[in-house]
Amino acid sequence: MAGFLRDELTADEATLLDQAAAFARETVAPNAAAWERTRRQPVEALRAAAALGLAALEVPKQAGGPGHRYMVKLALCEEMSRADMAFTFSLVNTHNVAARLALSPTARHREAHVPALMKGEIFGATALSEPGAGSDFSAIRASAVKTATGWRLNGEKGWITNAAIADLFITYVQTDPSAGWRGIACFLVDARRPGFRRAESYALMGGHAIGAGGFALEDYLAPEDDMLAPPGEAFKLAMKGVNGARVYVAAMCAGMLAASLETALAYGAGRQAFGKKLTEHQGLNWSLGDVANDLEALRGLTLAAGRLIDKGGDAVMAAAHAKKFAGRVTLPRIADCIQTMGAAGLREEHGLGRHLACAKLAAYTDGSTEMMNERIGAGLLKAYGPGHRPE
Repeated sequence: MAGFLRDELTADEATLLDQAAAFARETVAPNAAAWERTRRQPVEALRAAAALGLAALEVPKQAGGPGHRYMVKLALCEEMSRADMAFTFSLVNTHNVAARLALSPTARHREAHVPALMKGEIFGATALSEPGAGSDFSAIRASAVKTATGWRLNGEKGWITNAAIADLFITYVQTDPSAGWRGIACFLVDARRPGFRRAESYALMGGHAIGAGGFALEDYLAPEDDMLAPPGEAFKLAMKGVNGARVYVAAMCAGMLAASLETALAYGAGRQAFGKKLTEHQGLNWSLGDVANDLEALRGLTLAAGRLIDKGGDAVMAAAHAKKFAGRVTLPRIADCIQTMGAAGLREEHGLGRHLACAKLAAYTDGSTEMMNERIGAGLLKAYGPGHRPE
């Protein structure tokens, strides 16, 4: 099954996607099980992906990047997650930092950090969550206090993708607790500077290539020009970025589900039971039909949200719908694919177990299913609240 987003791409964009698909087949897929078994982030493979330009997609041309649109990143996420979502998510997070710093007014960020990130010489991460603040982002407690030369940062961050290897963290902190979300500012934190302490990586139930973990800031001194967004603007910037992340996570889920369906179909076509192929048994055939049905619905929601983001539209509701549906169907439908293969579906070489674990990770990443219900419900109240009159 060809990637469902391929038809949205130009010829040049499709060529890049072909290169990404080949890399996923030749490098990611054969090694993903070993990365998970040994609980490590494959730094060498991430650098090889960066060498193909996969960590530079949305970096503008004036900053040395190709200046691709969001849909190209979306297609890459779907395609590479067929092999391993955790690796893909790690790669995309470094890319996101490169693309953000390319827009920084600070020349040092653009001229020193962006080229190094695009080449995979260093890695990046975005630090929103904390041990005590996840979905309720406005409740973060990591603080920034103004000094004569910049800002003093203190606090802890948790559940950060690439926390194990990142050199640069786009970090959100509170400058005025009494101001709530309006007091939140965004700083670039360099892990190589004094005051940064990396925590031990999390031992998750799967997806160790994602490098999830945390860090602590202990009187970390950030110069004034490392503030990427001031209070009042940082929260809005974060929420805008989260919409894009929710949609590409949905695309990753579509990639994992498509790969699982293809694996189950191939296995069923080559295995016989009671005198006919497994896929000719109505029970299994109908079960995979349900998988295909939900996959098509997920693709439709993801595509609609991706198009909206590329147009610069308000994607809050569209992103929430895509992310919620992905979280609701991906896990049980991958389990259905495993079930149709019998015990063979549990074998490591088929990769469905990794997809199953990563589907659960995806249900929390960039907003849980419950938070998507909150976003959708708030949108409904806004559209159909007091004063609304039906046509």
